[in-house]
Amino acid sequence: MIVTTSSSALDAVAVVESSARLVAENYVFPEIAQELAALLRRRSAEGAYPTESAQELADAVTADLRSVNGDLHLRLKYHAEPVPSGQGAAALTAMRREFDASLGGVPRVELLDGGVALLEIAPAMFPLDWAAEPLAAALTLVSRARALVLDLRRNTGGDPDTVAFVCGYLLDGRTHLNTMLSRQGELAEQSWTPPHVPGARFGASKPVYVLTSGRTFSGGEELAYDLQQLGRAQVVGETTGGGAHPREGWTVHPHLEVAVPVARAVNPVSGTNWEGTGVQPDVPCPAEAALDRALELAWARLAENDAEAERGPEAEQDAEAGQDAGAELSTGAEQGAG
Repeated sequence: MIVTTSSSALDAVAVVESSARLVAENYVFPEIAQELAALLRRRSAEGAYPTESAQELADAVTADLRSVNGDLHLRLKYHAEPVPSGQGAAALTAMRREFDASLGGVPRVELLDGGVALLEIAPAMFPLDWAAEPLAAALTLVSRARALVLDLRRNTGGDPDTVAFVCGYLLDGRTHLNTMLSRQGELAEQSWTPPHVPGARFGASKPVYVLTSGRTFSGGEELAYDLQQLGRAQVVGETTGGGAHPREGWTVHPHLEVAVPVARAVNPVSGTNWEGTGVQPDVPCPAEAALDRALELAWARLAENDAEAERGPEAEQDAEAGQDAGAELSTGAEQGAG
């Protein structure tokens, strides 16, 4: 039985028992799930958990949940505002408040010097049925830019479908991004870019730079990782948080939600994911310096492209002809020496 009483009175024993049961039944790694459930029950029987403060109970249980394998998606989360009961309801309620306060998860769109566009997606990858409209508008707007800087430094996760939606604007054609495996190791679902996106695509040929920080997590990490592994973008900034397991949440008290990873991600390029390691930047630097560094890279790349365009195809042909002539002379000299 899951505790979802309407009263805010804290029954710590019942909350911990519900949390233990949900972890045992749903955590993606069954053996660790049983170990964690036993740990919570043992600690509860020892009287180790706070019984007066829901926030202190959440902190104590979360520390134990992460003590075995360090999975940062495992937690008993405290909500200052009361949340509804039911699977996923607490997370959606909290996300809706953030969505409304952040222009739909697109707090910044700006054209910078040199035709480089900056697009920040934060604080989350909101559910696609909410986020499609603001993201489509923003991504269509930046499609005319010569290069794109995608700022994920404040992005802490969200919907994999939204990740695929964003990737659809930065790639040509349908692309396999991720495979989710269930706790039995069976295929749960695959993530692909959509065959069609509303508005205009940025496309697959212009430069893209992704900014990250130590706060970038979960779905934010997936977007950075997917683009990096496909060779579509350079990641600039800090190593990310390291949470690759998609989670579900259950309300176990009006102010408490237990979050449990229910699958694991496998990237089709790397054959693995970023769990525990984080996304490693191609260009490491402090998060606060990442935008300036990415702009330097973008401007240098665009200058190279402009120089090549000025030289034109004739210059390339002359260079190739010179290489061929040099190769013939070298071959002739070798034969003469022989």
